[in-house]
Amino acid sequence: MTLALIGGACSGGGGDGLSGKEAGRHEATTTSRRPATTTTTSTTRPATTTTTIPPDPLPAAGNPDRDVALPAEAQPADTSHPDHVIGTGTPASCTSDAVVSAIAQGGIITFNCGPAPLTITLTQTAKIRNNTGPEIVIDGGGKVTLSGGGQRRILYMNTCDQALVWTTDHCQDQDHPRLTVQNLTFVDGNAVGTEPEGGGGGAIFARGGRLRVIGSRFFRNRCDATGPDLGGAAIRALSQSQNQPVYVVRSTFGGAPDQGGICSNGGALSSIGVSWEVLDCLMTHNQAVGSGANPARGGTPGGGSGAAIYLDGNRFTLHIVGSRIEDNHANEGGGAVFFVSNDRTGTMHVEDSILRRNPSDGFETFPGIFFLGAQDPAFVRSTVQ
Repeated sequence: MTLALIGGACSGGGGDGLSGKEAGRHEATTTSRRPATTTTTSTTRPATTTTTIPPDPLPAAGNPDRDVALPAEAQPADTSHPDHVIGTGTPASCTSDAVVSAIAQGGIITFNCGPAPLTITLTQTAKIRNNTGPEIVIDGGGKVTLSGGGQRRILYMNTCDQALVWTTDHCQDQDHPRLTVQNLTFVDGNAVGTEPEGGGGGAIFARGGRLRVIGSRFFRNRCDATGPDLGGAAIRALSQSQNQPVYVVRSTFGGAPDQGGICSNGGALSSIGVSWEVLDCLMTHNQAVGSGANPARGGTPGGGSGAAIYLDGNRFTLHIVGSRIEDNHANEGGGAVFFVSNDRTGTMHVEDSILRRNPSDGFETFPGIFFLGAQDPAFVRSTVQ
């Protein structure tokens, strides 16, 4: 692929109420794997019955056009010897209470809910306790969907939350818990009104320790519709140990009309001072719906930037490889990516990826991207248009 900067690249002077953080207002320039059909055969007396499980109508996990060679840290965790198994082989045994209880105990967690795909609607947010683990793995086996029912955040981890046990005297930078979420689908998570820690994270909120997301899907998640620095309809990450990156691998955010995340900023991902490795991912139809940018212009509530990815802070990195980011929309800056390194030390690298049709109604420095960092982003064998 070749780099295509449709409409050119622009940078420069401030204007229209934006501070140095968003110096520059520019005119905006103006999609899934085939679902598989699984057949299971069960033998009963006196006949054999064949049941066809309907294909999943939602996009599969990951970019269907790429197959990135993954580094060791991006590989799935081994769950062959789980500490906890949710369910006893039937859908009825896989309850919200069972999910919440198993996650509170930590360790390696798998599901045994029967052969068919199953959605478990949580009646309360599942919370990681900081004195479990230190390795915590939640593996849905590609068949389990966790739903917030449009009412609540789905999964919460916070090393600085006293209610979840303080385990060090430096909660803002500790190496545990180390959470891996894999082969799961998260739908209808809702973090609206969750003011502590700045809000955001309709599906997953993770502060401290480490977070990895592998082979997972995120549909129709939400967080507050206005606000200058909150974000992450799907994932909000803060204070990762020793500034190590969050890995998001072979995962899908949206992927089809009406399936994307909606938040003031960051319809898929959002963080402050956190680095990201986005490998072999699909991000489409996510929206940043706030108004007034960051800092908020006078008379506005703020927000509206980074429809797929919203990153702010000082020194951090964004590495996008083998991914497709398309058809996302920001009311303000960065229809695909909003990246602001306040001290201009941050860097962004895009490789073997396609970023296109990501309108920014307010401002951008590259098509679909608003970037302030150490130097211009590196685009390698990528299309940006």
